[in-house]
Amino acid sequence: MKKAFFLCLLLGFNVTLLLSQEKESSTPKSNWTKKGKISFMFNQSAFTNWVARGENTLAGNASINYNFDYAKGNYTWKNNITTSYGLTKSKNTEFEKKTDDRIEFNSLLGINAEGFWYYSVLFNFKTQFTKGFKYSKDANGKEIRTEFTNFFSPATFLIGPGMLWEKSKNFKFNIAPATTKLVIVDKDFTLPKGAYFGVEEGKNTRLELGFNASGRLKIDLMENISIENLINLYANYLEDPENIDIDYTMNLVMKINNHFTTNLIFQSIYDDNAFEGFQIREVFGLSFNYGF
Repeated sequence: MKKAFFLCLLLGFNVTLLLSQEKESSTPKSNWTKKGKISFMFNQSAFTNWVARGENTLAGNASINYNFDYAKGNYTWKNNITTSYGLTKSKNTEFEKKTDDRIEFNSLLGINAEGFWYYSVLFNFKTQFTKGFKYSKDANGKEIRTEFTNFFSPATFLIGPGMLWEKSKNFKFNIAPATTKLVIVDKDFTLPKGAYFGVEEGKNTRLELGFNASGRLKIDLMENISIENLINLYANYLEDPENIDIDYTMNLVMKINNHFTTNLIFQSIYDDNAFEGFQIREVFGLSFNYGF
């Protein structure tokens, strides 16, 4: 509960900061476009005398998505801040567990080359709010957990020049063939043979040079139903370039009214430095949204 209380305070601070920035920037600036959304998603299961058995669960997710973009002449500068955190608690488990934990900042500078093409420079930063754990059971069958990740462990930075193709805000793709990637971790978590996010044991950074491609496609399937697809690919030239890191997210939104939606989020990640296999996350629930 202390973690949940701390998170609420932190999210509240972010909301206050973003709203204050919006208020301070109320002076007309025709070249800037600013837009934000706060979302709260809930899902719950409860069983009483249910013969087929079931497990009572309660889960919630809070997120803030804020965009501030600049456009003038042939120049564009698009920025996005995303913060999200989710917890689930089951009656039959010892601990509450995370369903989401993300702090991410994306920035993309573009200079129009011709038509829908732009010369571009991308920047990405990503980390998490709180500790992450691996779960297991002791000799008595009691659930235990071991700290595995934390704030800034890992933290990743990407920066690289490239080319952006943008037909609209809902359909764009960026290619950056010379992208520098910096991974930062707590050296106390590192493991032999670079098993902890590819960082050598006893060190806290890993520097890579590789190819990055990212894209966004949003489609309105029908009235009040839309699907957004985000994909990010990265290959490290310096080590096993054939092992391409994949991060794909699908967000299906079914709008009820201006404030309530039903959301299905599916995310799949492949990163052999973190886990030898696909990581999969799926969240479905009722979401309350507030735009500003």
